[in-house]
Formats: sequence, C-alpha cells, structure tokens
Amino acid sequence: MNTTITNTMKPTEKTILLSKKGMKELKKAISQLEHDRAMVIKGLHDIDKTTGHDDRLERVERLARLESIESELSEKHQTILEAKLLPSKRARMKVAMGSVVDLIDQQGRLFRYTLVDTIEANPSDGRISVLSPLGRNLVGKTVKDIVEWSSGINNTTFRLVRIS
Repeated sequence: MNTTITNTMKPTEKTILLSKKGMKELKKAISQLEHDRAMVIKGLHDIDKTTGHDDRLERVERLARLESIESELSEKHQTILEAKLLPSKRARMKVAMGSVVDLIDQQGRLFRYTLVDTIEANPSDGRISVLSPLGRNLVGKTVKDIVEWSSGINNTTFRLVRIS
C-alpha cells in the first residue's frame, strides 16, 4: 500500500478518494453539524439560567445530543483529512474508481453509474461502490465488454457502451 505520510496522517490510514460531488456533500454535512452544535450549545446556555427539575432533565438530553454531534463531527473531520479528489486524468480505456459508465441491459435500457469509494456510494443517485457486486464486476472492463451481475435471485447482463 502506497501511503504518503504527512503530519495529519498515520502510516496505517488509507486515502479516501472522493468525487467533487462527494467532497461537496462531506463539507456540507460538516457545516450542518457545526450549525447543529452551535444551536445545542446556545440552548444549553439558555437552560443554565433556570433551575427547575425539568430543565435539568432537558440539559442532560442536550448534553447527550451535543456528545453525539461532536462524535459525528470528529469522524467527518477525520474523513476529510484523509480524502483526496479523484484524479481527473486517468486512462479512460478501462473502468476504474471515478469512471462514469454507461451500460445497456438486455431490454435496451441505459444505466449510468459513477464508481466511487464506499463512503460516498448512493445507488439511487447513480454512485456505486467499487466494492459492490456490480462495481467489482465493472473494474477493469473495457467498452463493449459484457458485465454480468447477480442481485440475489436475478442475474442481469449489461453491455458496457461508454467509459468517461
């Protein structure tokens, strides 16, 4: 494994490759969590001004929510430290991470998928993991190759018509 060691990365950590869209979504999630954290902290300051029993219970609930937000925020910050944008120039002759592929099924329907790292996979948005069954079958294929994919009971056959 080729890992560049910097002051923010340990040798055992792996680089996460994200598309521009994935990086944008990760930054948006961090921004939302930072906003949520600020709102919870503001609510805690408001509760500190009261002394009722119900207010103390609400304070405990807000502290638990704050802890949850802090944990998720820490995880996302670590992810963004390890993340790099997918290389924009790569061989477009074979499918690899970051490739956008057009597939045609046996009924002539066109499907477009982007192969991404597991962290940003969202099949309903056309982003599939290179580690998914279809993703694993696509990696290394070239235009005009036949790709077979089993989704449980059904076997589906696609023809790879375009890589970009």
